[in-house]
Order: sequence, then structure tokens, then C-alpha cells
Amino acid sequence: MTVSEAVSLVEGQFFCGEENSSLEIASACGADLMSDVMAFVKDRVLLLTGLVNPQVIRTAELLDIHCIIFVRGKSPSMDMIDMAKESDIILGGTKHPMFIACGKLYEAGLKAGGTRRI
Repeated sequence: MTVSEAVSLVEGQFFCGEENSSLEIASACGADLMSDVMAFVKDRVLLLTGLVNPQVIRTAELLDIHCIIFVRGKSPSMDMIDMAKESDIILGGTKHPMFIACGKLYEAGLKAGGTRRI
């Protein structure tokens, strides 16, 4: 599945990085605790979160996550958007809560599985 397809499935929008939305993703992680995200460790992962602060971008950089979708209608600050642009991280958002957004992606075939990088 591409990032563009994922954002469309959750009826979302892009905040930045739409020009890279043809990027393929193999799995998704939905979490508000960045320690949970760090334990996920998969390749080509999409992060869904309701946490909107710079730590999300830093965690994505550290784990080589190239796409973040914010849930519950949350929007990143301009500082976060600038950080994401510098790191080639795609930012999107959806009005749906985490459960519904994850469910829509799962129903469309995106699984929690993936290849471990460790």
C-alpha cells in the first residue's frame, strides 16, 4: 500500500510531503507512547498517533519512519512540519480516532506484521 492510499483510506489530508506519497508501506503502528513505537521496530512502517509534539518527529527519525498520520483531527505545529520536511517525513492527519483509522487500514490489507530490522 502507498502512503497516498493510506491517507485516502482514513479520509485524511497531508500537512507536508505529499510529493513523496507514492512511498510503499508494509505495516502500521498506532501508539501515543513513543516507547511503544520504539518497541515496534518494523520496516516501511506508517505511524498513527494522537501525540502532537516534536518528540514524535525525533522518534520517527531515529526509527527510519517516513510517514506519520495524526488522528482525532490533530494538526502538527509549523515547527514540527519544518522538522519533518528536513527529515523527509510525510505528515498527514485524519479526523478519525485511532481505533477507526487503524481498523480502516487493517481492513484494506495493511497488517501489523513486517520485517524486523534488528
